[in-house]
Amino acid sequence: MSVFETTQKIGFQHCDPAGIVFYPRYFEMFNMIIEEWFERRVGLSFYDIHMVRGEVVPTVHVEVDFKAPSRLGETLTLVLKLVKLGTSSITFNIDATNGGTARVHAELVLVYAKSALEKSVGWPDDLRTALTKQLVQN
Repeated sequence: MSVFETTQKIGFQHCDPAGIVFYPRYFEMFNMIIEEWFERRVGLSFYDIHMVRGEVVPTVHVEVDFKAPSRLGETLTLVLKLVKLGTSSITFNIDATNGGTARVHAELVLVYAKSALEKSVGWPDDLRTALTKQLVQN
């Protein structure tokens, strides 16, 4: 399937006193686009996964390259690609740009587990089927 795209206007809550995005705020944006992707592309919201099903999909690995600063008032385009589907993990690439200029590139790995206290296990069949349809082929 295709990539998933959304936008995020940089507000005061995202910035340090210099008006530049404070780097931890990018992690909130990454989580936001992943949550939107699960709901719109996989068909399950984080509420459904965590509260209704009682399952979890925690982030277990993140690598980030900060390419250029983002500033108050700008609008970032965030693009998410599911690039790898493992037995119990998924790997996303997320790129944030403004006007075609790269700002941030991230790779995130999430895993599936039956609960927050258990080790990861294989994706249930319904989720694996939905995830497979979203895998971006290189």
